[in-house]
Amino acid sequence: MAGQQHVVIIGGGVIGLLTAFNLAAEVGQVTLLDRSGLGQESSWAGGGIVSPLYPWRYSPAVTALAHWSQDFYPQLGERLFAATGVDPEVHTTGLYWLDLDDEAEALAWAEREQRPLSAVDISAVHDAVPVMGGGYSRAIYMADVANVRNPRLVKSLKAALQALPNVTIREQCEVAGFIREGERVVGVRTAIGELRADQVVLSAGAWSGELLGSLGLALPVEPVKGQMILYKCAADFLSSMVLAKGRYAIPRRDGHILVGSTLEHEGFDKTPTLSALESLKASAVELIPALAQAEVVGHWAGLRPGSPEGIPYIGRVPGFEGLWLNCGHYRNGLVLAPASCQLFADLLLGREPIIDPAPYAPGGRI
Repeated sequence: MAGQQHVVIIGGGVIGLLTAFNLAAEVGQVTLLDRSGLGQESSWAGGGIVSPLYPWRYSPAVTALAHWSQDFYPQLGERLFAATGVDPEVHTTGLYWLDLDDEAEALAWAEREQRPLSAVDISAVHDAVPVMGGGYSRAIYMADVANVRNPRLVKSLKAALQALPNVTIREQCEVAGFIREGERVVGVRTAIGELRADQVVLSAGAWSGELLGSLGLALPVEPVKGQMILYKCAADFLSSMVLAKGRYAIPRRDGHILVGSTLEHEGFDKTPTLSALESLKASAVELIPALAQAEVVGHWAGLRPGSPEGIPYIGRVPGFEGLWLNCGHYRNGLVLAPASCQLFADLLLGREPIIDPAPYAPGGRI
C-alpha cells in the first residue's frame, strides 16, 4: 500500500526536507509545502553543531536520537554531495567546553554513554586553539564533534528532491488548515486550494502548534527566538569549536566564524536587536579576543520550535487517522534530523524502527 500513497509534508525546513527525502523512494508521491521559502526559518538560522550544546543535560530520548545522527551525518553529507554537487560541509573540528559548572556530570555521562569526552589541561587548549581568550581555567573536549553548514544542507536537500520525479515542492504556499472526513485527515487547505493526500505530516517547526490548534489539539510547541552573528576571518583562524557560558564560536571551512546564540521568548517576532548584537559581540571577544578587530558580516534571528525538555513529537496523532507529527526539536533540529526522519519513515512505512519510538509518540503528550 505504501508504494502508491500520496504523502503531503507541511514545512520545508531540514526536518520536512529530510522526511521527504527518506520517503520518496518508498511512496508513490510526496508533496512538500512551505509557507515561505525552504529552510528559511530555524534551519537557516542555527549554528549547525552536530551535538546538543550540553548533551549530558538532556533526557535519554534526546541522547538516543543525537547519537544515531552524529554517527550518520558524515555519510549523509557525502551522499548528498555526490547526488547534487552541493556540499553540506560536514566539518569535524571537535568541541571544547570551558569552565563548566557541571563538568563532573558531563564526564560521568560520557563514561556511561561511552562517548569520547574527556578533561584536558587548559594549556593544551591554548596550544590547540591559540586564539582562545585567557580567563579560563578548565576544559573538557570531544574530538569527533562536527558542524554542518546548515544553509548548504538545505540547498543540497532541495536539489536532491528536485531531481526526483515523484516529489513536488511548493514554496510560498501556506497551509490554513486540514481537510477531515470523519476521524480521518485527508488533506490540507492552502492559499491555492485544497490538496488531498493519504497521509499528512506536520513538520512546520515553530508554527506546528498553531496549525494543530485548528483541530482543537494543544501541542506545546512555541517559537523561541535566537540571534547569531557572523565574522569573516582567515580559513585557518579557528581550528575547533569553543563554548563557554552558553555561547559558542563555530568555524566554517572558509574562515567564517559563527557566534551564538540568544534564547528569547518574543512570540513570532524575529527582528534582530542591538542589545543582542552587543551581548553576542561581548561573548565573542571574551571567547576569542582577536574578533574585536574582525568584521561582523552578518547578524540575524530565527525562531526555534520550543518543546518540553526538547523532546520532539514523532509519530501518529491519535484520533486523527492519516495525520502525523515530526516537529518540536527545539534547539536540536539539525542535530537530531537524520535519526528523527529515519525513525519517522520507519513508523509511517511500518518497518522495524531504528530506536524505541515510545518517548516521541504524540499520544499522551498532546
